Amino acid sequence: MLAFLLVTWSLALLHGVVAAEQQVITALDNEQDGKPPTAVYDGGFSGAQTIRLRLGNGGAGQAGLIGALADRFIQDSVASGNVSEPFLVSWLLGDTTDTLENLVAGDIDISITYAPAAEAEMLANGVAVERKYAFRDHFLLVGPRSNPAQLGKGDTVYKQFSDIVKAGTNASRSPPTRFLSRFDRSATNIKESQIFIAIGQVPWAHTHSRWYHQFPTFPREALIAAARLEEYTLTNRDAALSAAPDVLAALEIYYEGGDDDPDDPMLNPAAALLGANARDKDLSLSFMEWLVAPEGGQSVVATFQRNGYIIYSPAPS
Repeated sequence: MLAFLLVTWSLALLHGVVAAEQQVITALDNEQDGKPPTAVYDGGFSGAQTIRLRLGNGGAGQAGLIGALADRFIQDSVASGNVSEPFLVSWLLGDTTDTLENLVAGDIDISITYAPAAEAEMLANGVAVERKYAFRDHFLLVGPRSNPAQLGKGDTVYKQFSDIVKAGTNASRSPPTRFLSRFDRSATNIKESQIFIAIGQVPWAHTHSRWYHQFPTFPREALIAAARLEEYTLTNRDAALSAAPDVLAALEIYYEGGDDDPDDPMLNPAAALLGANARDKDLSLSFMEWLVAPEGGQSVVATFQRNGYIIYSPAPS
């Protein structure tokens, strides 16, 4: 029901299957149902037994930020006396569309996604009751260091995409140029499609495109594939900077979104939506307020690192 809110063009709704490790908890909340969580966090309190907050997200969860936020929220809640005993927070992996659908279905209490128009519609139709600007991620255009499309780092991202199309459709070019698309209804897939449409291209409309590689999966796996296959791809800063060293070594960053211009097409703002049917409404509301507090969630965002890099930016004040 949400796909029409996220795209205005024809995209096949394909999904990659990702095997996610499941953390085994021996004493889950008796009311826990729906989809099983991808991970469960206890804030260091090994005796905690009840899942009281359920979060949904994609790339930031894979990078570890959702876990860092969950652990710190548990610790701060216990230290402040806002809860009588430690509790658990779960995370369910899903791209932006999946995560919003999980909120509708009641499989999560709070979604953290990257689709302002769809999020606004969720509030308007009563599926969600509150929205907070959570943090800023950024899109990156990356590709092989050999740079077969001869992208200029000083060019706009639109010029770079145009150069990829030009090189990719030139059968005489060697080595060949290919673009890997996640093709999965994720925020990244939607963004790359917006850029292609802006330059007058719809490569997914061709059944057999020699240069447009459809690879439906999550950010980490897509980046690994792009590195191994020597293809260009659009990715998130969290996926790129938390990637394994061999993946980083194989790729060059040709364009990176920034924080200075709120209209930067490569800025990827993340928002938290509180579901109308959140299981523990009081604790969920507490998390929403804590998430945007400078001494709470924003301090976790500002200091979160992978491979020595600060990956995210706090929400604008």
